Amino acid sequence: MDNTPNAPNDLESPSHRQAVSIVVPTFREAANIPRLAERIHTALSNSGISWELLLVDDNSEDGSEAVVADLARRLPVRLVTRRHPPRDLSLSVIEGIRLCRFDRLVVMDADLSHPPERIADLLAALDADCDMVVGSRYAPGGLIDRTWSAWRILNSRLATSLALPLVGCSDPMAGFFSTDRRLLPDLQTLQPIGYKIALELMVRGQLRVKELPIDFRDRSLGSSKMNWRQQLNYLRHLYRLYRYKFGGPARLLCFGLVGASGLVIDIACYLGLQWIGLEHRLARFLSFWPAVTWNWRLNRSFTFGERHREPRVRQWGKFVASSLVGLSVNVGSYTLLTSYVDFFASYRLLALLSGVLLATLVNFLLANFYVYRRHSGMPIIGASRQ
Repeated sequence: MDNTPNAPNDLESPSHRQAVSIVVPTFREAANIPRLAERIHTALSNSGISWELLLVDDNSEDGSEAVVADLARRLPVRLVTRRHPPRDLSLSVIEGIRLCRFDRLVVMDADLSHPPERIADLLAALDADCDMVVGSRYAPGGLIDRTWSAWRILNSRLATSLALPLVGCSDPMAGFFSTDRRLLPDLQTLQPIGYKIALELMVRGQLRVKELPIDFRDRSLGSSKMNWRQQLNYLRHLYRLYRYKFGGPARLLCFGLVGASGLVIDIACYLGLQWIGLEHRLARFLSFWPAVTWNWRLNRSFTFGERHREPRVRQWGKFVASSLVGLSVNVGSYTLLTSYVDFFASYRLLALLSGVLLATLVNFLLANFYVYRRHSGMPIIGASRQ
């Protein structure tokens, strides 16, 4: 459903320079849509800014289409329904950017956690010195809802800190921002997962960002779409962006973190098997298999997630073989260093760590060029399977 046909975009027209498309992704937000539209209308009615509210709905089937049809009789509101999976907030925003009438954009949530009264301020802050203005909870003067629990605050701060190496912005998780779509990267090159489209645009578009403090409020109607799957998707999205910005070192770091998690699995199984009565050498042999399987699975999903996926059993066998090569390098280098180098004979722990680092590098090279090798014609950076 689309209640307003796309109009030609005359870039020289003063009316278009004072116009904005407000793009709002929705899923089961029928109860909030009228309140959102009315508050936008009130906020912009005396501003001299022409506007449209473009709602991009993920096939909610909750009556949103009827609600918008009623609003469209008196307000510039229209709705576009995405009927094909996957359901994804960022993909809805990209669709809205593609279909909106005006080049100046504001993106915000439907649940009224972002104050419509600040839309004009976001637009006014757009100038020659920035490409995006973010409504920030964490800029000086910004506030979060006082009902937030300590756990939610900690979770938000942790998620934010993970993204800080990518951008110069104190609230890269923000979903309330203004920009001009002529400054954005080609929409076909974007690869978001989940709900952090602003972060995707900042990193891939190398946008200059300005922050405007806002008072962030929790929704009063409807239910939050945040769950563990969205949090996992955020980590996947972060890894894509780290790999995009930092390339090979980011992939090597991810491989190392996966290996460290596998070591935890290995030790836990080793101790657990002894606890149930197995002899320590048998326990050591058996603990290798869940650990190596864990590492194979995480590397398949994350570290090399965009690569071609071979049949599971075959690829698992190749990963086991490469891990055994790495183990041989680890033990062999330790033996050589402690046997023939006086320094390492005195500091055996350093010899052990050297062996671990060398084996990790060997394992990574085998994983990169053998286990999860890139097939001919594949891009270096591609979209992961979802």
